[in-house]
Amino acid sequence: MVHENTYKANVLMEALPYIKEFSGEIVVIKYGGAAMVNEDIKQTVMEDIALMKLIGMKPVIVHGGGPEINQMLKAVGKESVFKNGLRVTDEETVEIAEMVLAGKVNKGIVQLLEKQGVAAAGLSGKDGNTMICTKNMPNGEDIGFVGKITQVNTELIDTMLAAGFTPVIAPIGTDAEAQSYNINADYAALHIAKALKAKKLVFMTDVPGILRDVNDPLSFISAIDANGAKELIQDGTVSGGMIPKVKSCLEAIEGGVQNVHILDGRIEHCLLLEFFTSKGIGTLISRDKED
Repeated sequence: MVHENTYKANVLMEALPYIKEFSGEIVVIKYGGAAMVNEDIKQTVMEDIALMKLIGMKPVIVHGGGPEINQMLKAVGKESVFKNGLRVTDEETVEIAEMVLAGKVNKGIVQLLEKQGVAAAGLSGKDGNTMICTKNMPNGEDIGFVGKITQVNTELIDTMLAAGFTPVIAPIGTDAEAQSYNINADYAALHIAKALKAKKLVFMTDVPGILRDVNDPLSFISAIDANGAKELIQDGTVSGGMIPKVKSCLEAIEGGVQNVHILDGRIEHCLLLEFFTSKGIGTLISRDKED
């Protein structure tokens, strides 16, 4: 029993310096992937956020919802089409995306947080003109109403945080003509974190983090600075779908975010394990050492 109590005390003491460091700080969490689908994982994510809130952290949640959009499009007989990883979004599709993301998915997350005793409130980028967009045209190609963020107004988010609420943000934006845009959730989280000058930005994914060899789980990189991450892109170590993820991390750091995490959202209590243990479980990308 003595050994068990000592172990429990050591776990708490390991977390203490991190609790001191992060109390009062804004942390933006991009919530998506398996963590939104697996009910057990979903529960632990909400518990983690509740604990973060109780120790004084200020979490801001930006969520995806691609599978739910696909399901609704299928229900109305519409095919999901993607180009360069972005959903081709015509007028009908953006309406469906807004209905699913800002409605069902957003309010579902709010309810789950409220069940944990967390005062939460949902919004989309249209509320308070939080995310102003123009049409995103990758390589000059028109893929419909996919948003490129030109401005993030944090007034509504700041007001919610000051009032003790946890903002839950759906990645739907608007332009000066009140046209709605579907926004990639990673991209939205990146720009919100920059605008808020967040202490941390977390991308919850379905991968362990950055690997030096994608075929070798033991080649996992737990921490790297921004210059090192750039080199991994240049030498081809980071490839495929990880390239835009890591580039988003680098852009966030260049925009003032202190640390960015690529975190395996398939692991229970992944947020607590990453934030409050010395080793963590994901890949931490920090500012350049000389900074």
